[in-house]
Parts: sequence; structure tokens; C-alpha cells
Amino acid sequence: KKQGKACFVIAVLGVLIPFILGLVTTYLFGKFGMQDIMGHSSLFLESVFVGVILTATSVSITVETLREMGKLNSNVGNTLLGAAIIDDILGIIALSLVSSFADTSVKVNIILLKILLYFVFMAIVSFVLYKILKNWFMDKENFKRQVIAVIGLCLLLAYISEEYFGVADITGAFVTGLIISAVGLKKEKIMFAVDDLSYAFLSPIFFVSIGLKLVLPKMSIIIVAFAIVLSIVAVISKLWGCALGAKIFKFSNKESLQIGAGMVSRGEVALIVANKGVKLGIISNVIFAPILIVVIITTIIAPILLKIAFNDNNLNDEMIS
Repeated sequence: KKQGKACFVIAVLGVLIPFILGLVTTYLFGKFGMQDIMGHSSLFLESVFVGVILTATSVSITVETLREMGKLNSNVGNTLLGAAIIDDILGIIALSLVSSFADTSVKVNIILLKILLYFVFMAIVSFVLYKILKNWFMDKENFKRQVIAVIGLCLLLAYISEEYFGVADITGAFVTGLIISAVGLKKEKIMFAVDDLSYAFLSPIFFVSIGLKLVLPKMSIIIVAFAIVLSIVAVISKLWGCALGAKIFKFSNKESLQIGAGMVSRGEVALIVANKGVKLGIISNVIFAPILIVVIITTIIAPILLKIAFNDNNLNDEMIS
């Protein structure tokens, strides 16, 4: 809460700059380099969706890296986590909008109305569920029942979001997390239980499904060049976009770079968004392969950048001034 304004500005710049640069990069490559393998009828929408993918931030690796270095509860660590949460919310709204626009038969005003009604609906549902779960869970000692209820609620809200409002299903799952975090359960135990289910069952299926859907195109020079350029754009746009937001709120140059480095990783969030694009027919196989490369590179480079930013005491203080 103390860093609320800073987190918001950092998140906004960390969404806008990657979105714009991702859109422009994809559109230019599609227009002048890959015009023979990308359909111009949906080139702009595909470029917009790639921009949305680049707005994603996965801080799971960042959190582990900061925890190892003992910096998780620092001023920078708290700002990073706050900005990542707001970043997720903005990215989810953008994903929902773009996903709705994929259906050309739906009018823009109807899309916006449905999204507005969705958030009103979710606000009411969240309040009601908070009251019910807080009373019900506090009277129950059966931990397994709590875990089942949490997973069931997650799936239910995800289904309602997708089926009845046309909003990305990940949004409903995200709202579930907010509700559960506010209820006051033994969150650590629930987190570990869901993590076990995820690592043992859900995540392997998800990643295998991604692999099965991937049909690698002929990796021509232009596609390889696009993957390299998009990866560079993905790293630089988050790093400097978030660093600029931090600098506006009087963080030092070093702290600003630390925050920017912590927001670089796209991880599983970008994969979920990209998978959504494939499902809707917005993202082609030509674009999907370079996106996977971006996810891998940003996931690998984020902890490296973080350790450099935190450990180098001689970091040039004029880098972003």
C-alpha cells in the first residue's frame, strides 16, 4: 500500500511500452518481411495480440531469486510484487478485450458492456463468497475439504468468465486467488497443496499440450531474425519501461534497474496468453514458435539480470539518468 502509486505507474509503463513495441515489431515484420507467410487480413489483430503477450509478467522466478538473495521483503521486492499484480490485472483486461475483438460479428460497445458487467458481477460474487467462505472455512478443520473447495471455485469462476462473459478464463482463476487471499485461510498449506497438484498433474499436461500444438514452420532467416528481434524487444521494453516508472518516483538508478530486471520474465503467463491466441485462431504457427523462444529467453535471462543488478556495487549510476 505504501508503494501503491509507484507500483501503478511502473505497471502501466511496463504494459504500455512492451505492448506498443511488440505490436510495431510484429506488424513491420509481417508487412515487409513475412508478407508471404502471414495473412494481411488479420495482421493488425495478430500484431496487437503479440503486443498483449509481451505485456505479461511472471514473477515466480523473480520471487525465488529475491528470496535466495534475501531481498524479497526489501523496498524493491515489495514494489516488484505490487507492480506485478497490477501488471497482471492490466494484462488480463487487455487480453479480454482483444479476445472479444476476435469475433468480428460482435460490436465494440457490446464487448465493453459485457466486460463492465463482468467486473460488476465479479465484485458482487467476490463479496458474497468472502462472507460465506470466511464463516464456513473458519468452522472447518478438514484441510482437504478446503483445498477441494478452492480448486472447484477456481474452475467454476474460470468457466463462468469464459462461457458467459467472453472474458479470458484466466481472469476467473485470478479473481479466485484474490478471494482466497482475503479470506484468511492457511494460505501456505493451500498453496503447497495446489502446487503439488499443479507440478504433478496440471502443469505437465499444459506444457505437453503446448508442445503438441506447436508446428514449427520452416525456420527461414526472416523468422529467426523475427525471433531474435522480438526477444530483444521483450527484454528491453520491460526493463526500461518499468525502470522509467520507478525513476519517476525517485528510486535510485540502481533500484530502478533492479525493478525493471525483476519484471522481464514472461514465463507461464505469456504461454497461457499465447495458447489463448492459438485457440482463437489469432496467432499462427509462424508467430507461435518465435513467442516460445521469447518465453524461454526471458525466463532464463531474468534471474541473471536480477543478480547482476543486486550484486554489482559498481553499477553505473548514470545508465538510465
